[in-house]
Amino acid sequence: MTGDFAFVDELVSGIRWDAKYATWDNFTGRPVDGYLANRIVGTKALCAALGRAAERAESVGFGLLLWDGYRPQRAVDCFLHWSRQLEDGRTKARHYPNIGRDEMFDRGYVAARSGHSRGSTVDLTLYHLATGELAPMGGDHDLMDPVSHHDAPGITRVEAANRRHLRSVMGACGFDSYACEWWHYTLKDEPHPDTYFDFPIA
Repeated sequence: MTGDFAFVDELVSGIRWDAKYATWDNFTGRPVDGYLANRIVGTKALCAALGRAAERAESVGFGLLLWDGYRPQRAVDCFLHWSRQLEDGRTKARHYPNIGRDEMFDRGYVAARSGHSRGSTVDLTLYHLATGELAPMGGDHDLMDPVSHHDAPGITRVEAANRRHLRSVMGACGFDSYACEWWHYTLKDEPHPDTYFDFPIA
């Protein structure tokens, strides 16, 4: 790991995480290349901004749960290779029910050059501090479907309000949202806007 990167949990107290791509619980159905440990990594600038976001979320009764941060380029290459394989149906119903895996890149759900690989993009959600339960958001991480778009129709008022809470918290702390994925945020002043890293998370 380069000197400008860190494990988020070492710099942001109380943060929760579940690094999906280090597990079998992701759209590929297996651990992804480059994720050798279930930890979230990011630039130190990302960690500082997440610390502020955690404090802001706490003030309204929420905590932050991270699903992904820095993503090695080899993981993105793995996604591209996977998208070209024959459909086996194992993860389709949960993650991409209405499109083919070969459409994920064209529709903007997966990128061949991902902002995650620059180290200052994060996938996350809210949980209730009082109970530890995840806040309902109208769809899970990596549901590649229009229902995951910000302001999507067809979700409940509570789910829409929770998405707005997350966007408000992240926006106030220097992050831009991504229209197609309610969980995806990138630091506006990212320190490496043109560099795509490939060191493994280990």
